[in-house]
Amino acid sequence: MKLNHTLTLALGLLALPALSRAEDPKPVQPGGKLPKPVAIQLIKVADGLVEPVHVACPKDGSGRVFICERPGVVRIVKDGKLLKRPFLDIKDKTVSSFLEQGLYDLEFHPKFKENGLFYIHYSDMWFNGDGFIVEYKVKASNPDQADPDSARVVMQLERPYCNHNGGEICFGPDGYLYIGSGDGGWEGDVLNAGQDLSTTLGKVLRIDVNTRTTEKGYGIPKDNPFITPLQQMTLFGISEEAFSKINPKARPEIWSYGIRNPWTMSFDSKTGEFYVYDIGQNHWEEINVEPAGCKGGINYGWKAMCGSHPFPQILKKNADGTETSVNPDNWAQIGTLPVAEYSHVDQGTCVIGVGVYRGKDYPSLDGVCFVADWGSGKIWGMQRDGAGAWQMQELLDLDTPLRPTGGGEGEDGALYLCHGTAGYGGKSDPYQEAPGAVWKIVAADKVPAGAETAPLQAK
Repeated sequence: MKLNHTLTLALGLLALPALSRAEDPKPVQPGGKLPKPVAIQLIKVADGLVEPVHVACPKDGSGRVFICERPGVVRIVKDGKLLKRPFLDIKDKTVSSFLEQGLYDLEFHPKFKENGLFYIHYSDMWFNGDGFIVEYKVKASNPDQADPDSARVVMQLERPYCNHNGGEICFGPDGYLYIGSGDGGWEGDVLNAGQDLSTTLGKVLRIDVNTRTTEKGYGIPKDNPFITPLQQMTLFGISEEAFSKINPKARPEIWSYGIRNPWTMSFDSKTGEFYVYDIGQNHWEEINVEPAGCKGGINYGWKAMCGSHPFPQILKKNADGTETSVNPDNWAQIGTLPVAEYSHVDQGTCVIGVGVYRGKDYPSLDGVCFVADWGSGKIWGMQRDGAGAWQMQELLDLDTPLRPTGGGEGEDGALYLCHGTAGYGGKSDPYQEAPGAVWKIVAADKVPAGAETAPLQAK
C-alpha cells in the first residue's frame, strides 16, 4: 500500500525524565527473518461494514465473531454470516465525526458464559467526547442481543482534545481489565501527561470490574504499582529507595506510564505476555512487551522518548535544501525501550496490533505476533529467535484501499484484521465513507477454495 503520511501529524506527543535504562537492548526493526518459515494471506470474513475497528469473541462455545463499528454499533458474524440486526447500537450516545473517536472496543467478561457481562469503551457525545467504559449484559431471551437497560457506567475518562484517546480494553490472565488511555491529544503531549502520575492520560490503567465503591464503578487491584496508602511521615531512617516509591498524588489505577496513544493492546493467551502497540509522533512507531508476571510501574518514556529516540527530533538542513531529523545533543535515554520500532520514512505511520496466534489450524503461525500499519498497509510478524532476540519480518503489503484499523482474537485462537476507509480530512459522517471489512489471517498454503483474498501491492 502507498504510504499515507497524513497520520504522521495527527497522532503524537512526549515526556519528562524518569528512569534511565541504558542496558535495554536496541529495538528490532523490520528487515529481520522469523526463526521459522511463515507465509500468510487474508481471507474475507465480512464486508459492508462501517469503519470496523475491533473484533472480540466470547468464550462460550458459540464461535460467534463480534465486530465494533466506530459510529457505535456492534455486529455479529454467526455461522459464517453477518447478522442484519446489531448486537448493540449506541449511535445516539457516540461521537464519531473525527477519525480517532467513536466506539473503540468491546471485551467479554472472563466468566461471560456464566454471567453474560461485557464491556465497551466509547467516546460519549453528551460528555464532549470523554471516554466511557460501560458494562452491559446480554438479554436472557436472546444471546445475540444486548440488554440496553442493563448499562452500568464503570469509568469516565477525561478527554481534553479529540485525538490520542487510546481506546483498547482487554482482560488480562489475572482477570483485571487493562485500559489504553492516550495522552490527551493535540500534538507533542502539550499537557505533559505521559510522565504525570496524577492523571490517567498517557497511561495503561488496570481496574477490577468485579468490585466497586460508593464513588467509583470499579475497584483497585491491591497490587497496582502506584497505590500510596495514607500514612504518618517518618523523616529520618528511611532509605532513598523507599522514599522514591512514595507517590501520594499518583492515580492508583495506573499500571504503566509514558504512553502516547495505545490504540491497540493484546495478551498472548499462552504465555501471558502483554503487548502495547503505541502510536508515535512524526518519526517512529513502537511495540512494547511486558513479561508475564510483570509487577507494572514501567515508564515507556513518552514524551522524552519516541521509540528508542529522543523527542523532539531536530530537523537539520542539508546542503541540497532538504531536511533530516537528527537526535539533539547530549540526550539521555528515559524509561524502558520498546522491543520493536519502525520508521515513518518508508514503513508506515500508525502501528496497529493484531495479536499473537495461538490457534491449532495453522501450526506454522504459532507464537507469531502480527503487527500492521494503518498508513502503509504492511503486515509484519514478530517473534524471538533461538537466542532470545526479537525478529521482525514483513509478510504482506496490502494494496492501497485497505487500511488496517484494528483486530482481535477468536475463541479458537484465530486472528482477525479490520480495515476501514476513512482518513484525516475525510467525511465527518462515517456512513458516507466506502464500506470496510473484516479479514482472517490464514497460512498461505491453507486458503480455502473459493475464499476471497486481500489484494496486495504490486511489486
